[in-house]
Amino acid sequence: MNWSTELDTLGLLCPLPVLKARKHLSMMQSGERMRLLANDPMAQIDVPHFCTTAGHRLISQEKNGDQLVFLIERA
Repeated sequence: MNWSTELDTLGLLCPLPVLKARKHLSMMQSGERMRLLANDPMAQIDVPHFCTTAGHRLISQEKNGDQLVFLIERA
């Protein structure tokens, strides 16, 4: 999968991964993709919910050990 930017929120706890993702996505163009890295277990719930409510498309979500990797397309 392709992405134009990566946001590393490893070590940050809820709600910081989503807040940083929101800010980062607001600076991107529609259709651009961001790869978001997180290790807060709540991100598994928070990031998909944020994408749904904000209108962004969650393309993929996977877990590598304790690391969560999300691919988000800006609305």
